Amino acid sequence: MKDRILIVGAGLVGSLWAVLLAKRGYQVDVFELRDDPRKAGFKGGRSINLAMSDRGWKAMERAGIKDTIRQQAIPMRGRKMHDTAGQLTFQPYGDQDQAIYSVSRGGLNIELIDIADQYDNLKFHFGYKCLGVVAEEAKAHFEHRDTGEHLTVNADRIFGTDGAFSAVRRSLMKALPRFNYSQSFLDYGYKELHIPPTTDGRHALDPHALHIWPRGQFMMIALPNVDGSFTGTLFLAYEGQTPAFDQLNTDEEIMAFFQTYFADAIPLIPNLLEEFRENPTSSLVTIRCSPWRYEDKVLIMGDASHAIVPFYGQGMNSGFEDCTLLDELIDAHDGNWTEIIEAFNHSRIKDANAIADLALRNFIEMRDKVADPKFLLRKEIAAHFNKIYPEFLPLYSQVTFSHIPYSEALEEGHAQDALFEEILVLDGIEHNWKDNPEVDRIFRKWMQGRPVLATS
Repeated sequence: MKDRILIVGAGLVGSLWAVLLAKRGYQVDVFELRDDPRKAGFKGGRSINLAMSDRGWKAMERAGIKDTIRQQAIPMRGRKMHDTAGQLTFQPYGDQDQAIYSVSRGGLNIELIDIADQYDNLKFHFGYKCLGVVAEEAKAHFEHRDTGEHLTVNADRIFGTDGAFSAVRRSLMKALPRFNYSQSFLDYGYKELHIPPTTDGRHALDPHALHIWPRGQFMMIALPNVDGSFTGTLFLAYEGQTPAFDQLNTDEEIMAFFQTYFADAIPLIPNLLEEFRENPTSSLVTIRCSPWRYEDKVLIMGDASHAIVPFYGQGMNSGFEDCTLLDELIDAHDGNWTEIIEAFNHSRIKDANAIADLALRNFIEMRDKVADPKFLLRKEIAAHFNKIYPEFLPLYSQVTFSHIPYSEALEEGHAQDALFEEILVLDGIEHNWKDNPEVDRIFRKWMQGRPVLATS
């Protein structure tokens, strides 16, 4: 008999992890606070479209569902920047064959639940709020949101995939006397804005790019959907800056703000005022904690263990990579869960902390630097180095188009910062960086002794 597995949370990570476990023959029960989104529909208004990259696709392939998910994903081959005059500039993410893929959070979640529900040894239980787990006994207490019914579920193993404000994590904090925990909110919030298809059903903007309106201390982005629409997201300070959400209270203030900073977007968002008033202003939090497990009985994954801000597009991808790594560890340790969970807890936390740092770093890049000539020059030189010396991999490519551990990528990113600090101060560098012997000398010296990065 295979172990009985209890998963708390049927979001993206919980649903995928349920698929991988059910494929292996485990008896899986998944409890979720929400109603079944296949019946209730996915509630929008506070989501940011997801960008599937190599780490996420590896997990989809391992679950045998890559082709199915690919049908609802749109390749984005770079950033398309909108300046205040509406002029466009394109920055490719990598080479011409590399792209990240826009996917709808709700659509992907429903697809994963549908796929998981095909397994006879897997069952979903919707509408149940987790009241907590008794870690040492591997049991969880639930309350049905509508009926008030109380339920206690016993399992051999519990996985907490119940998001950034996880009930399973709160129980671990009580069960483990030296549990480390921190949460940090940005002073920025975000608001979803919908860009509908054109009258003939097409995308109103280039669908094969992630659109960014960078404005120094704030920005707006838009990612395409398969129905011809875009999900737009405004990132803005809550208060204290000019402008900020607390200064946009009347229709006149909202329209003046958009006319000043996002004039070319106004015709694209026909219900701008209504959506700005009605869609919530949501927070952005980074959560770090350790350990992630109680013995071999309870383990937290995804946002429950390492919630990050969305600016590297790695929240979902890192959660899916959790699933990949655990699934690989099942093979490596021949199903010995004591060894599997300990190995995962030992190796993964440093990488989760690294991608949290990288996501915060990329917020500044997207908000401030994508329109900076020095930054654009650095990107151009880095792409040239990569073409001439394939062993040089720009930081973005390490994070997005490889499986290099995040902690190694962060370390390489710091090293590349030092490299370009030396190059970009050379006199006239913006005009003579190609075939420049001094640039070549600096680069070759920097490359000496650099580790070879294992990208697969």
